[in-house]
Amino acid sequence: MAGGGKRKRLSLSKLYSFACGKTSLKGDQSQMGSPGFSRVVHCNEPDCFEAKIRKYSSNYVSTTKYNVATFLPKSLFEQFRRVANFYFLVVGIVSFTPLAPFTAVSAIFPLIVVVGATMVKEGIEDWKRAKQDIEMNNRKTRVHQGDGTFKSTGWKNLRVGDIVKVKKDEYFPADLLLLSSTYDDGICYVETMNLDGETNLKLKQAVEATAFMHEDSYYRDFKAVIRCEDPNTNLYSFVGTLDFEQNLYPLSPQRLLLRDSKLRNTEYIYGAVIFTGHDTKDLDGQRMKRWYLKPDDSTVYFDPKRAGMAALCHFLTALMLYNYFIPISLYVSIEVVKVFQSNFINNDINLYYEPADRPAHSRTSNLNEELGQVDTILSDKTGTLTCNSMEFIKCSVAGVAYGHGVTEAERGMAMREDESMNGWDQSKNSSTTKPHIKGFNFKDERIMDGNWIHEPQAHIIKKFFRLLAICHTAIPDVDEETGKISYEAESPDEAAFVIAAREIGFEFYKRTQTSVAVREYNPKTGGNARKRMSVIVRNEEGKLLLLCKGADSVMFERLGKSGRKFEEETKNHVHDYADSGLRTLILAYRELDEEEYKIFNQKFTEAKNSVSADRETLIDEVAEKVERNLILLGATAVEDKLQEGVPACIDKLAQAGIKMWVLTGDKMETAINIGFSCCLLRQGMKQIIINLESPEILSLEKTGNEDALAKASKESVLRQINDGKALITGPSGTAETFALIIDGKSLAYALEDDVKHLLLELAMSCASVICCRSSPKQKALVTRLVKSGTRKTTLAIGDGANDVGMLQEADIGVGISGVEGMQAAMASDVAIAQFRYLERLLLVHGHWCYRRLSAMICYFFYKNIAFGFSIFLFEANTSFSAQPVYDDWFLSFYNVFFTALPVAALGIFEQDVSAASCLKYPLLYQEGVKNLLFGWRRVLHWLGNGFYTAIVVFFFCSTALQHQAFNRDGKTVGMDVLGGTMYTCIVWTVNLQMALTICYFTKIQRGLIIYCLTMLYLFFLAFGSLSPKMSESAYKLFTEALAPAASYWFTMIFVIVAGLLPFFAYSAIETRFFPMYHQMIQRLESGKHEDDPEYCDMMRQRLLQPPTSVGFSARLAARANKLRRKNKNQPQ
Repeated sequence: MAGGGKRKRLSLSKLYSFACGKTSLKGDQSQMGSPGFSRVVHCNEPDCFEAKIRKYSSNYVSTTKYNVATFLPKSLFEQFRRVANFYFLVVGIVSFTPLAPFTAVSAIFPLIVVVGATMVKEGIEDWKRAKQDIEMNNRKTRVHQGDGTFKSTGWKNLRVGDIVKVKKDEYFPADLLLLSSTYDDGICYVETMNLDGETNLKLKQAVEATAFMHEDSYYRDFKAVIRCEDPNTNLYSFVGTLDFEQNLYPLSPQRLLLRDSKLRNTEYIYGAVIFTGHDTKDLDGQRMKRWYLKPDDSTVYFDPKRAGMAALCHFLTALMLYNYFIPISLYVSIEVVKVFQSNFINNDINLYYEPADRPAHSRTSNLNEELGQVDTILSDKTGTLTCNSMEFIKCSVAGVAYGHGVTEAERGMAMREDESMNGWDQSKNSSTTKPHIKGFNFKDERIMDGNWIHEPQAHIIKKFFRLLAICHTAIPDVDEETGKISYEAESPDEAAFVIAAREIGFEFYKRTQTSVAVREYNPKTGGNARKRMSVIVRNEEGKLLLLCKGADSVMFERLGKSGRKFEEETKNHVHDYADSGLRTLILAYRELDEEEYKIFNQKFTEAKNSVSADRETLIDEVAEKVERNLILLGATAVEDKLQEGVPACIDKLAQAGIKMWVLTGDKMETAINIGFSCCLLRQGMKQIIINLESPEILSLEKTGNEDALAKASKESVLRQINDGKALITGPSGTAETFALIIDGKSLAYALEDDVKHLLLELAMSCASVICCRSSPKQKALVTRLVKSGTRKTTLAIGDGANDVGMLQEADIGVGISGVEGMQAAMASDVAIAQFRYLERLLLVHGHWCYRRLSAMICYFFYKNIAFGFSIFLFEANTSFSAQPVYDDWFLSFYNVFFTALPVAALGIFEQDVSAASCLKYPLLYQEGVKNLLFGWRRVLHWLGNGFYTAIVVFFFCSTALQHQAFNRDGKTVGMDVLGGTMYTCIVWTVNLQMALTICYFTKIQRGLIIYCLTMLYLFFLAFGSLSPKMSESAYKLFTEALAPAASYWFTMIFVIVAGLLPFFAYSAIETRFFPMYHQMIQRLESGKHEDDPEYCDMMRQRLLQPPTSVGFSARLAARANKLRRKNKNQPQ
């Protein structure tokens, strides 16, 4: 079966000779068979004896924590690993002994509720993970049946050694060795968005010995043996050999197709399964003094002759009696509240991304409060900050600027200033009827629709766009039905250039080894060191032209004296483009004579065919000689398209005091451009760049002396770090803003144990930090360094499999659920569709969750201290007789029915300020970062309030009811009446305290408080009506003793007022004279004190945002300062 069409006959080996060159058998391949390189795969023989004895893992993937058999025992083990649950389990067991001061049922019932509710929650979350596993394991692929035919089967059925056939736009079901494709050269294009978030295609090539096997029948008798490295997590390395027809062929990462990457622009490929299931690279990779009295009838409790036993018995009794100091219901309440909070996040319409139909998804509810305490965000770039696309937006040709497009950064600043930028009008722009073209956002009537021919420098414009149409390595893809042309390029900016040339009128439509319209010679792609790309062509007039494009840092110095006519204007335009966050390239050309080209072609061919270690250096030296005396044409400005709202989101997070780090695998120039685009960098900000590009290091790299290179590299990195610290602490450093930019090579040495703390000190002194060329492991290590070094909450956000380690290392992992990439989202704690949603997730939901849980936990401690300490005071007053003042069921139901629901509603519905105010005053977020609402001062305040309430309740009640007749019969108060009165006062006081605490008083909360108080009296009536054997001391307690007595009601009212008055007074004084940030916002929202201008001005001054160092707010402030200085220096 061919299926390749015209693609099958197209040979591209010469065009891609640099990317897909032969791999040598020397070096790493010699390690085969040694530890770490022991995997042996028998292709097309998954059932052979050798394959069975190795027992490789199946392709079945499970990410669940439990299964049907292990759920009950494993979940119970997990629950009782918690100290609190184990404590209550011990209390429950001891309650079955005679030592218990209450019945066993009343002790064990709350524990069952708590543990059961938590187990149900974990079971539901695990079932959701299981459904995702089922969907993935049942995906279909085609596997060879042994007779030259391929049959569809589920991914989970694949075995190591199987030959599979994957068609266009399908995902690879396992890690495969590419055997052949529809192209004669055995190449194919792969999209790795699921792994690294990038949409630009990666080129893969099969071993030459198997590249011809592009039909099903070839695999009937195919046999080969693969020996390779053992499973590991490195996405970018692979070492092995292929033993085929008694010949050994070296294997490199160029031959490996990774699981969950997608086949693109290729009809189908054949591959041999090497790693399956969890072996694949994207899944391989989280003492008290007691005293006693001696009564007449001594028992073991009071026997001085058995003091040790008496002490033990008293300890166990007190353990059960005072367990109410520890709120067991707090655990189940927190679990329930967090589930509700997660549902609020999941159902927030403002976090819903309609184009992809993706809402936010909180995958775990255990980290809700930490969303309100994030100090540092570590972000990936590609697919997280950007859209994985480039757009041609502006250009400078012959010293004239063209294009009126607006970048996201400019749009954010325009919204901030409430004005349009560069003459751009939003309403006009939105009314245009021309459909948007991906990769092209250029608007200028002087150029579009063929109007460029009327420009004064039309001949230069023609050369400019011809260069864009020719100088690239893109491949055209013609739709046979519509005739439309699309382009597949190795980088998205190349595709943007070709599309721009097409839209202006210079369409690139066909590429072969000998082009029909343009003859191409020796296309050379630009690397990190060259920073440019050149191509030599012969035009229709027979002239030889060298077309070159590259970075301004290397292009301006290569211009000839006669080619600098527009240099100054072009430099100014490039500076403006860079300040707007655009990626710029300089375009230039020169004519070659035949003799010069002949000499160049000979030397270039010799250098290209060289097999020495310095092959690339030789090629660069040859290119250097011809890439000179260039004539400047102009510059391009391409926007690495940011996701909508990224600059505004970063600006708001900066105003909230959150630090932002970018960790990317892109080269330094790209990372810096993105830094300008998203306003992490700006003109005038001092850049501290740490790299290993010095001449000394480069010369050592050529010698091959690894020890000397490592030593020199580490010394260089250490010196650069110290220089950076000296620059910041110097006299001029205090007035400057700094950004740290470090590459992957330097990061490898900077993360060593004796250097990493110096790196962190330098980084924390900078406003922005960008780590480029970072490997997945380095991203995780940097995240760990920030988390452990600052000891503050860190959040990592990314969208690819290479970000999973970073997400798992951070305190909170946020995954971007992009159009296709879901690896990071599945490994994250929270998944959102767009980076801009991080603003609302943190500033609104994060603040609310932190506020709610802080208030809820503090209140829980308050009400349990008030209740438990009242028991202790009664015990102390009765010589620690181990007799509780409250009935058993009063003890059990206090935290279940009479106080639980209002505090749960507090944790679910409380809002100190509105969502709009959270976003309007982002500095409010610092209350969580500084832990102002749950610090020791706040906790001790609530504990003190609880002790005070218990003291008031016990002493006021016991004093008020002492030494007097309680009812008309002249009976005095017994323990039952005292306990009932105290219990009523406690329940009323803590519920009314809740009413005073709540900021957002809804009907639900009001109703729940009334419900709890009503339940108290219904319980008095229902429980008191039971037989005396069941109700014991509570038999008709309310109807016959408490309700008829006026002293009961007067005492209750007096105690409640006395218990609440101090808190009310404290809150009023704090709000009026020492308001916290949220209290000031509450006052402004309520409109109070409008008749007090002095108080209003004081609040507004305190609510002013401090100046930020990053974001477009900082960029606008810098521009304003620059204009002020300029006006000040101008003569009057």
